[in-house]
Amino acid sequence: MGTAAAFFDLDRTLLRGASGPVLAEALGRAGVVPNRTLPGQGLLYKAYDRFGESLPGIALARMAAAAVRGRRRSALVAAAESATDALVEMVAPYAMALIEEHHQAGRPVVLATTSPRDLVEPLARRLGLDDVIATRYQVTVDRKGAERYTGRLDGAFIWAAGKLTAVRWWASEHDIELADSWAYSDSVYDLPLLSAVGHPVAVNADPRLAVVAAVRRWPQVHLDAPPGVPKLIGIEPFEVLRMLVRPESFPYARFDIAGTDNIPRRGPAIVVANHRSYFDAIALGLTVMRAGRLPRALAKKEIFDAPVVGQLAKVLGQIVVDRDAGGGNALTSAIAALKGGEVVVVLPQGTIPRGDAFFSPKLEGKTGAARLAAATGAPVIPVGMWGTEKVWPRSARMPNMTNVLNPPQVRVRVGPPIKGLTGDPRADTVKIMKAISAQLPPEAGRARKPSGDELRQAQPPSREA
Repeated sequence: MGTAAAFFDLDRTLLRGASGPVLAEALGRAGVVPNRTLPGQGLLYKAYDRFGESLPGIALARMAAAAVRGRRRSALVAAAESATDALVEMVAPYAMALIEEHHQAGRPVVLATTSPRDLVEPLARRLGLDDVIATRYQVTVDRKGAERYTGRLDGAFIWAAGKLTAVRWWASEHDIELADSWAYSDSVYDLPLLSAVGHPVAVNADPRLAVVAAVRRWPQVHLDAPPGVPKLIGIEPFEVLRMLVRPESFPYARFDIAGTDNIPRRGPAIVVANHRSYFDAIALGLTVMRAGRLPRALAKKEIFDAPVVGQLAKVLGQIVVDRDAGGGNALTSAIAALKGGEVVVVLPQGTIPRGDAFFSPKLEGKTGAARLAAATGAPVIPVGMWGTEKVWPRSARMPNMTNVLNPPQVRVRVGPPIKGLTGDPRADTVKIMKAISAQLPPEAGRARKPSGDELRQAQPPSREA
């Protein structure tokens, strides 16, 4: 019996969109093809990015070999090399983690695409893929020994049933069992390949493939969003929520938010904050979204088990923390999110301090955020929150939504990335908590004796784990 492999389509699967515009620009700069845009070309690519492959687009791809007739193969390969950096930027955030998962399981990962092999092979090498199954352009050798394209294909056009035929041949040559293998694609035209493997996965599925995948109960994923987060026409629920939710949506609180420029506009970041209220989630969410990012927060398993709220947390891509299981899965999921370029929000205190501990000027934290930083190298951004407990006291089951005439102020300050983390979880946690404290108002650092009413408000309404 042979081993298993994983076959990935390229456009709208490994990449967030079509590689065509990037490659066409590189070929134009190199003089391989005319450096001009054909009428309707831009609309065709936009339609492809949104809805997937179309027969007119495939017809153009079939004719592309003729466009490079007589050109040196070395010139096209050089243009492809020059486009690789731009294509790497287009790789879906969670794709590399999936590739790594297959490699760790001992499975070769193969790019299976309609695109010309000479154009995509440099990208495949950069991504650490094991092989490429792609359309080949026929070459001939001129009198000077240079390879030039003839304008014809070398073998079959790698598309639809032709792609399956090529994959089957490759599998036979490498002792691979398709029945044990994985295939990932966005396109209904890859149904032959998806139907032939034991583990078909629809990635960013076009409308027709989405219907087939639902009927056949195939997994449907989006490699630019956390596992389990759905998308509709390329939009995830959190993006819709970001458009709808504003500070004005909470008239019972006044927000004073500053320092959001310290949150990176791109790439991974660990946002850490103190914990004073259940309203902290709202304040932090608004703060991170003001920086143009979508927050992925670690939340207790009890929240995910709750009706309605739990389902909402799942579709928004939040990360479950199961304390009974030791929290290891949460750390793994958070690392995957950070490797995918996400912003992960961590409250190192874990739970809201109770009673006298709520008023302590010294913040005590757990080591989770420090371990995430050590594992990923992501910057740690400290946030100090103050006043959220006035909106939603620890003792209340709901925020005070009736106080709209004189709402309490919620103060949020975002500090610069924490420097000097060493990888020692305990020592780094001390630095993290001090950095959070530095973002709080001066009164937070003064010890005082709370009143009886304040102590009552700092207690939960009933017993909690």
